[in-house]
Order: sequence, then C-alpha cells, then structure tokens
Amino acid sequence: MKTLIITGASSGIGLATAKLFLEDDFQVVNISRRLCPLDEVHSIQCDLSQEDFVSQLEPALQPHLENSTRLSLIHNAAMYVNDSAVNAEIDVLRNALQINISAPHLLNKLCIPHMQPGSCILYVGSTLGEKAVSGCFTYVTTKHAQIGMMKALCQDLANTHIHTANICPGFTDTEMLRAHVPSDQLDNVAKLSTMGRLVEPEEIARCLKFVSENPSLNGAVIHANLGQVES
Repeated sequence: MKTLIITGASSGIGLATAKLFLEDDFQVVNISRRLCPLDEVHSIQCDLSQEDFVSQLEPALQPHLENSTRLSLIHNAAMYVNDSAVNAEIDVLRNALQINISAPHLLNKLCIPHMQPGSCILYVGSTLGEKAVSGCFTYVTTKHAQIGMMKALCQDLANTHIHTANICPGFTDTEMLRAHVPSDQLDNVAKLSTMGRLVEPEEIARCLKFVSENPSLNGAVIHANLGQVES
C-alpha cells in the first residue's frame, strides 16, 4: 500500500497535498492539532510542540507504517514568528525549534525503519531557508537549519534508495500568510514575485508530488516561488 504521512494537513499546502495524494490512491495520514477536513484522510490529533508527542502518536501511527510498501513522509507543519535577533525570546525560539526541527527528526526516526526502497522524506521549507529579511529571526534560523537537516539526512540514507529534498515555497496563499500579512497588504506581497501573484497551495502540492516520484532530486533544495523580485 502506498502511504503518505504528512504533518499539518488541516489547511493550506498540507490540505492540498493530502488531496492530491488521495487522487493517486495513497492512504493518507495527517498529524496535526486540527483534523483534516477530508473524510478519506486518517487524522491523528497530536501537538508537535510537546516533547513527548511521539509516545502519544506511535500507537496510532504504527499500523499505517506496517502496512506501507511505499512511504512518503512530508514535514509540512511549521511555526512562524515575527521577531528580531536583538529581542527574540528564548522560549519562543525553543518552541519553534521543537516544531520545525526536533519534531521532524523524531518522526524520521519513527518512520525510517519502515521505509522500503522508493520511499521519501520531504520538507516544506521556505525561501527564507537560504536568505534572510528583518523581523523573522526565529523562522529564518529554523528554516536554515531544516535545509542542513535535509542535506545531512541525504548523506546518512546513502544506499537505502530512500530520497529526500526540501521544497521552498515563496509567498503562498495560506492561513499562515494571511495571519501575518494585513489584507490590505496582500497585493503588495503578490508584487514581490515576477508573476505578480501569490503561489497557490495546489502548486506546491504538485511540486511535492513530483519530487516524491523522482529520486534524481535527492538532496535538492527547490525554490517554488514564482520567481521572486530581487532588489
């Protein structure tokens, strides 16, 4: 059985990805605090910010791992914070590191023993994984770390025929973006791409699906941002 395990599929990129994999006859398992609205998806409610989340998650996830012949694990859930390197609170940074770095690592350890050749581990990163802007210290730091994590994983999975990659969306029309950008500023944000619009979640979902099927992209960092305007 083909299985997708994805975090944060209750909305946005995660929801679009879950729908796309369902259309290709995947068993889809969502891990998040909120349920996925798609009835066909198996949702396991779990708070990735809790250090002991694996002990709560494992009994519910184990049957799906054991029944999988090809497993795609997508780390989509993320914590976004607007803060500065000069005043960021250490507890906020620790929490973001738990969700954006520690949780993916623990899920990898749980899933890799069940992965057969052809399986993959993908990260939904960010354009800010390889650059920085002011006011996003914690997010930039963790997304840079996530790319390093993916590259190290690529090396450590050598000869397993399991591939990994990091897909970095640009400004995507999601709840997260709209929660941090005032509605009257969305047009200005859209103009930061050379296409003059926001990325649609479905476009990132198609990127993830394509990369999941192409091990030649092992270790790749792929920017899916419509071509950002450079200044």
